[in-house]
Amino acid sequence: MSALPEETLRRGWCPSTLRPMETGDGWLVRLHPPDAKLTPAQLRRIAALAAEHGNGLVEISARANLQLRGVTAESHPRLVERLLAEHLVDEHDGDGPQRVTLVSPLAGQDPTAMIDAAALALQIEQSTRALSGLPAKLAIVVDDGSAQALDEFPCDIRLLGIGTGTAAVCLADRLWQGPVAEADAIAAVETALRRFAALRSAAPDHLRRLRDLPADALASLTDLPATAAPAPRRRPRRVGTFTLKGDRFAALIGLPFGRCDATVLDRLGATVETSAADIRLSPWRALAFRGLHHSEAERLLALAGDLGLITRDDDPRLSVQACAGSPACSRAEAPAMADANVIAEAAADLLAEGVTLHVSGCVKACAHPAAADLTLVGRNGRYDVVPRGTTRDKPVATLDLSALLTRLQPGQDIHARLKAARSMGSQG
Repeated sequence: MSALPEETLRRGWCPSTLRPMETGDGWLVRLHPPDAKLTPAQLRRIAALAAEHGNGLVEISARANLQLRGVTAESHPRLVERLLAEHLVDEHDGDGPQRVTLVSPLAGQDPTAMIDAAALALQIEQSTRALSGLPAKLAIVVDDGSAQALDEFPCDIRLLGIGTGTAAVCLADRLWQGPVAEADAIAAVETALRRFAALRSAAPDHLRRLRDLPADALASLTDLPATAAPAPRRRPRRVGTFTLKGDRFAALIGLPFGRCDATVLDRLGATVETSAADIRLSPWRALAFRGLHHSEAERLLALAGDLGLITRDDDPRLSVQACAGSPACSRAEAPAMADANVIAEAAADLLAEGVTLHVSGCVKACAHPAAADLTLVGRNGRYDVVPRGTTRDKPVATLDLSALLTRLQPGQDIHARLKAARSMGSQG
């Protein structure tokens, strides 16, 4: 296999295994495991390949995919050969999305679920591969209605369990339709995708996502009636021990800012390699080790804590989203990930109260496209400060790290603004 042509490595490409993205520390290779799950042995093998063919850094993306960093033009063909030969990835070579669905890491095993999100997601993945004209970044959230609420993740289509065997459909995060029986939900999603693809083929430069459609066109994507938006749910627990069906448990372990070293993954996989565990990737940038006995889950969490990973839901790092930043990303204008750790310490009291922080090396917002209570956008080594907004909203100031840390302290203006906003949000 030869190196990929330069046009497939252009900035903005949605990376995959076959089409990596060029960054400041080499190529970024994104992996889509078959059926979105791994065994402990497979996790260890991926860790070994990350160290052998990349720089040993492994990430979980905002869409719950694995990413290997530091791959080179020389090492990429050998990496792809091993991943495909060992069935560690499931990838097609078309222009459409590699994976479109996002589910809870407990999907299919959560005793509180109202629909089988895991089975529905697999059917959606299969059907979308047969459709042409879909955007590469298409996102479909399949939420089983359990306590593992996925409300915070933006998407094009949201399928939400609202009763036993019943779901509602939300288009572009603004139009709710339904209800629809679980058995008919796939047909409703397929209809919406086919109709959107037809509209998009007529205006591909103007219709990139469902959110670009006017209200009447959006409503016409399905034959379902409009319905009221479901009541918002409480923020879910993202790490720790969880009870599953059949007297089994899951250990959810967060990676700080979505990144860790391959040796850490190898240690985790080795600890449960003789168990019946399967591993799912979490959109909260965590690994879910499922099917464990309670003692196995507790032992794994203890090891993860010793390794510096996130095992407590009150860990302030869970409220921070950060991209790799410079120098790992050639587009970044600030060392976002390195600075995020310092900023998280300075704002620990705010983060503990539920304030969300997004530190982005540039305006692209790869780590978190949605709004945060505080968004920081790299600009020539400093940060644009955007309260309660996205990277594309107007900043209230542009500060270097030192000034930013000062103004995040109690009694300072940014701290007071965030505390007041959190207080108003809690009252609402």
